[in-house]
Amino acid sequence: MNQVSKSQFKAKALEFFRQVESSGESVIITDHGKPKLEVRSFRSQQDDPLSRLRGTVLRFERPTEPVAEDDWLVAQ
Repeated sequence: MNQVSKSQFKAKALEFFRQVESSGESVIITDHGKPKLEVRSFRSQQDDPLSRLRGTVLRFERPTEPVAEDDWLVAQ
């Protein structure tokens, strides 16, 4: 991962954009030596929402019975 200061990034932004596009490696932009921003390639979310939820149900007992407000479990 490359790190550059804000002033370096400002002067060569297009060069860094091309670098990220070609290599896929992200660039961290720093302010006074501290990381502040990350420039990385965009990855489209092609999967459907149900596939992202698959495997997240902790327990599925008595699916036809009503659920009370206190019956919900929260995964932590």
